[in-house]
Amino acid sequence: MKLKKLYPWYFSSGAIILYMLFIVIPALVGIYYSFTDWNSYSSVKNFIGLENYKEIFVGDEVYLKYIKNTFVFTIFTSIAKTVLGLFIAILLVSGVKAAGFHRMVIFSPQVLSFLIVGLVFKSLLDPNYGFLNNTLHALGLDFLAKSWLGSLTWAMPSVMAVDTWKGMGYIMVLFVAGLLAVPKDYYEAAEIDGAGFFQKLFRITLPLLMPTITIATVLNITYGMRVFDIIYVLTNGGPGYATDVINTAVYSAFAKGYWGMGSALSSVLFVIMAIVSVFIIRIMTRNEVER
Repeated sequence: MKLKKLYPWYFSSGAIILYMLFIVIPALVGIYYSFTDWNSYSSVKNFIGLENYKEIFVGDEVYLKYIKNTFVFTIFTSIAKTVLGLFIAILLVSGVKAAGFHRMVIFSPQVLSFLIVGLVFKSLLDPNYGFLNNTLHALGLDFLAKSWLGSLTWAMPSVMAVDTWKGMGYIMVLFVAGLLAVPKDYYEAAEIDGAGFFQKLFRITLPLLMPTITIATVLNITYGMRVFDIIYVLTNGGPGYATDVINTAVYSAFAKGYWGMGSALSSVLFVIMAIVSVFIIRIMTRNEVER
């Protein structure tokens, strides 16, 4: 009997050891270094308590801007990918011609690397020679031409638009799978009762898609909080600090040799991610209990 209880530990012990070695212990060491002034300019590491965290939250306002930009990026891209992905998925399962081809085209940006996407869009959005501004000038819409990635106003919306374009195909695939699992009998019964498009959408489609919407939301939020690649390639956090997020600040701190501050910023992101994860898991668990 005791051996049966130990069997799960036999099988999982290898994964647990690797997880402890490569995830848990480095994370704990990082948290410890966040309380030090560890940097590349001195061989001495001094314990400074909460000084790094004071600098982040009440010292330099730029650190709060990193956190604010992270939340803005996460919220807007999560909503945009979910709404657009759902809209396109509904169109594709409603009998549109060549649905498989359209699905492949819309999903294809997902398989491209962030480096390729970033370089392509830096060229398209170039203020002087970019395709977008040249097209606007050719159409006589000069007032709409902007410095898309160089403007304090337009840089973050441009980055969020590019990231939405790249990621909405993946969310669309999730919604297509969810919509195909909805029994058609429900729609046929609703049509007999005289239900219109929006009544079927809000009374049948969205309630039955809630598990898929929850999964899509979790994926979008966790990605948004950890975003780095697309911002680094497109703007490197600029202009100024307009598109800097927590992970670009962590990269910058480590690159400049301020390892203690970089560890503190990483720990802040870890705490935010933990709080958001607990919040999402509580909502998912509550929905399962209600079902």
